[in-house]
Amino acid sequence: MKKILVFTLCYFSAITFAQKPIFTSAKIKSATIYSNSAELNHTAPVTLPSGTSEIVIKNVADYINENTIQIGAPANVTVLSVQFTRNFISEYEIDESNPVIKKVRDSIVLIEKEMGKIANEKVSYSKTIDLLDKNQNVAGQNSGLNVTELIKLVDYYRTKRNELSNLVDVLYEKENKLKDKLTKLNSKLELNTKKQEKTSQGKLVLQVMSNVASSVNFDINYITANASWSPFYDLRADNINSPINLMYKAKVIQNTGIDWKKVKLTLSSGNPNQNNTAPILQAWFLRYGYPRTYGYDNSNTKLNTVVVSGYMKKDKAELEESSISNYTTINENQLNVSFDIDIPYDILSNGKAHSVALKDLKLPATYKYYAVPKVEKEAFLLAEISEYSKFNLLPGEANIIFEDMYVGKTMINPNQTSDTLNLSMGRDKKIAIKREKIADKSGTKFLSGYKEQTFTYDITVKNNKKEAIELLLKDQYPISTDKEITIELLDNGKAKVNTETGILTWDVKLGAGETKKFRISYKIKYPKDKFIDNL
Repeated sequence: MKKILVFTLCYFSAITFAQKPIFTSAKIKSATIYSNSAELNHTAPVTLPSGTSEIVIKNVADYINENTIQIGAPANVTVLSVQFTRNFISEYEIDESNPVIKKVRDSIVLIEKEMGKIANEKVSYSKTIDLLDKNQNVAGQNSGLNVTELIKLVDYYRTKRNELSNLVDVLYEKENKLKDKLTKLNSKLELNTKKQEKTSQGKLVLQVMSNVASSVNFDINYITANASWSPFYDLRADNINSPINLMYKAKVIQNTGIDWKKVKLTLSSGNPNQNNTAPILQAWFLRYGYPRTYGYDNSNTKLNTVVVSGYMKKDKAELEESSISNYTTINENQLNVSFDIDIPYDILSNGKAHSVALKDLKLPATYKYYAVPKVEKEAFLLAEISEYSKFNLLPGEANIIFEDMYVGKTMINPNQTSDTLNLSMGRDKKIAIKREKIADKSGTKFLSGYKEQTFTYDITVKNNKKEAIELLLKDQYPISTDKEITIELLDNGKAKVNTETGILTWDVKLGAGETKKFRISYKIKYPKDKFIDNL
């Protein structure tokens, strides 16, 4: 029984003298942002006593990948455990309001107490007036008062009631003034509160052991999923004889629960959340299935990868950078590219895109025009960039500004195997193109069991610009995949012919105001009881 009593006393003594948690707030120093997450680096100052302590670090991200939490501490401090939580016992929280807000709150408390006293006095005076009113009917034969005493009583009632009514009016006046002060204080409190940095619900609970009492700084690193960045560009060109001014930018979005104020940013093309297990090939077994159709560009080269000669060609690409580039360092390793930005940024936790300038590049370019009138009746201006890999471009959307006019948007895709990168600078409406079918040179004939169809087209190109241009013009004729279908190219219009793909290519030079015409004609023969659905 004594042992149980001693244990109980020790247990309650331990609870009584147990140290309360030590609260501190983390301050964000830097952020490394990936395509779908971010690694945040904080510092948290703490004054530790000697022995074991529990530290609650507030103002970390609302959601954290707990496997990535790293705590850096001085040599005399040992971190025993780390736990992330969004809920902690609130009564242990320390009031860390700044002095301005604390002064306003204290003033509000004093005014509310004063208003409480006034309310009590108003009730007291009102009750007294009610009592006087109830006892005012004392005249009459049952009162036992003579005329002199009655006059004195009436005078007393009138004087006392007027006095009490005036006091109530004074209290109402004081109360209204206090209400005005309270309203102003609440407005001031709201204004000062809005100026404070946003604090999150996330907390880290640390169990630590220190050899000596000291003030230390904990370095905190972790990965949170509520942040991302994506590249985008501004492409500017004055004319077809000038280089492209490319502004390399980033859209940064974060909703971590913390407002990043004056934070050093690093943008990385890596993905820490991707699967890092190397693939293993399994046996490849063929099986029957259903045919599938795909859409192809029926040319040798894709629209955005056309390579032709142009106007301004430099033997070697030169990189020219403006002042914004002096604050960004590009680090390229085996797996990814990162951009270290020396300028601190404010990125609010509101889920909105924040623009971050990375590099301002001047790219030597070769310009050319490209047209496929069978598909589009307008010519496209393409800018060819050689040795583009040195610029560390990433796939992204680009705004096009040509000759000081916003043209539209295009996509930059540097993940290709060709040596040059072609950027679409938009449509040029000063180059008129028309493709029309010639009726008297086209028609259908029936020969025995076969149908024979002839197609003839004229392609007209006019340069309405004030300077000469070079245009890569493309068209096509069909290719047979069935021995019963025979195709004969009757007129290629002096084009370069690729017989495997049916692509016709012209390298057209047009002077200012010049017009040129090209004719193509082909004949298709196939069984008359058959139908070709894509002719």
